[in-house]
Amino acid sequence: MYQPGWAASIRDFLAFIRVECGLAANTLTAYGGDLDELAGELTRRGIESPASVEPADLAAHMRWLRADRGLATSSVCRHLATIRMFFRFLYADGRLARNPTDLLETPTRWQRLPGCLSPIQMKKLLAAPNPDQGELWLRDRALLELLYAAGLRASEIAGIRERDIHTTLGVIDVVGKGNRQRLVPLGRPALDAVERYTAELRPLLSARTRGEATDRLLLSRTGRPLERIAVWQIVRRQANAAGLSKVHPHMLRHSFATHLVSGGANLRVVQELLGHADIQTTQTYTHVDAKRLRDVHRQYHPRA
Repeated sequence: MYQPGWAASIRDFLAFIRVECGLAANTLTAYGGDLDELAGELTRRGIESPASVEPADLAAHMRWLRADRGLATSSVCRHLATIRMFFRFLYADGRLARNPTDLLETPTRWQRLPGCLSPIQMKKLLAAPNPDQGELWLRDRALLELLYAAGLRASEIAGIRERDIHTTLGVIDVVGKGNRQRLVPLGRPALDAVERYTAELRPLLSARTRGEATDRLLLSRTGRPLERIAVWQIVRRQANAAGLSKVHPHMLRHSFATHLVSGGANLRVVQELLGHADIQTTQTYTHVDAKRLRDVHRQYHPRA
């Protein structure tokens, strides 16, 4: 275990970003894990507090993450971002005379294009839940329709309440990362799936909690709110039923964005629908639809 000097600094930093930055719980957990690794590895090398850290120590830690831990470049970049925020906080708070991360270079990061399903594959997945699977098929159909129709993260759909879906307006009220709120339109298939689930199945599931009422929309077999891990399990199970492999909830979000962009949607609109704080994050999807680029090139370029 690392030294008390590290523990107090990490605790104060996490408290600061939780209160001042309003970051999501999963993000805080990731930051805490990155800093635990930093403190543990540097403590083993005799560095007992952040005040003793030199730039060379951090550079060695980056090499350790890549060579010994075997992390991908993208993961090393995330660790570096966490470390920079941590030492920037300590320096701004007057706990350090200088910031040892100032001279650190960012590792080269290859852009990794998000995987997505084709419209035909998406249609197969949405049709996978059926009555032969038992009573929960209505819930699973509603879950899949919402994930794709609104481009939701697994944590977002797990937190959706009944009142967050406005059937008259045809929109869903979503609270995403950093407690940023957005309204996303829902198509008729998603609204129909939710309405049928809430009318036919949800009351039965809710009654199984023996008075422990919840306003969450999606419930487990025992009537308790679905957790994020359960969302992953449902998507994987239904994907297997549809004959698809390596499908996860975030792939439905990628498919939502990719299909919008390939259909000609404005990138700023897609950014708002996804709840991205930075347009650069959304720009990833401009590189995904290579087929559309080729078709446009063939149609309009005189030498295509």
